Amino acid sequence: MSAYLSNPQIWQESWDRQQEAFLPDREERFAAMLSAVAATTDGPAPRVLDLAGGTGTISLRTLARFPRARVTVLDQDPVLMAIATASLRDRGDIVDADLSDPGWRAKLPEEGFDAVLTATALHWLPAERVATLYGEIREVLRPGGIFVNADHMPEDSLPTLSERLRDHGRAEREARYAAGAATGWNDWWALAAADEFLAPKAVERERIYPKTRHGQEWNPPALWHVDALRVAGFNEAGVLWRGGTDAAVVGLR
Repeated sequence: MSAYLSNPQIWQESWDRQQEAFLPDREERFAAMLSAVAATTDGPAPRVLDLAGGTGTISLRTLARFPRARVTVLDQDPVLMAIATASLRDRGDIVDADLSDPGWRAKLPEEGFDAVLTATALHWLPAERVATLYGEIREVLRPGGIFVNADHMPEDSLPTLSERLRDHGRAEREARYAAGAATGWNDWWALAAADEFLAPKAVERERIYPKTRHGQEWNPPALWHVDALRVAGFNEAGVLWRGGTDAAVVGLR
């Protein structure tokens, strides 16, 4: 077995292309997040926690915009964390922690973050855990720090349009798969499992996330998240960005 992941940049590109098939406006939400970081941070070196950060997508974009930033990627997926580690090298910390466990905070190298950012991840947690997690996230932020969660958050007042947007997006995605323009979710994981370095990590991933026990997605409207952030003690909470049936909500400590 190879002792290191070869071509992490190619794996990052592969992950990005696979994700963009699901989220064509993926980069727009990241840009909105980082603009909020810039607006609420003094100086060129923000401390950013990339929560459920996977391959370090948000961290890499943070470093591109703020080269002196201090980033921490927290995740539990051994495949994605291996890609993040190889990509970031010594430019950030990687933390292995389960967000369903309230003890995740104890594994952080520091607290007092300027920003906690997460995208398309928390929908795998149940409602009561997300609500509690928001309070825990508030505690790792400095006063005046921000939390941004970009995820599937449909607009309740537009049920017909939301359904049509989802159907349209699904049709475009399937057309891209059929034409070979993008790799599907299952196909991407099959490629990872065939890589010499990632293969044992894919086996470990199956132990952590067995297919027979995979949770159901939970996608409440943005207003639910805004209310939960306020209950969690954030001084301000609202919608930072919207794209179709996705949105990014922000909380200001």
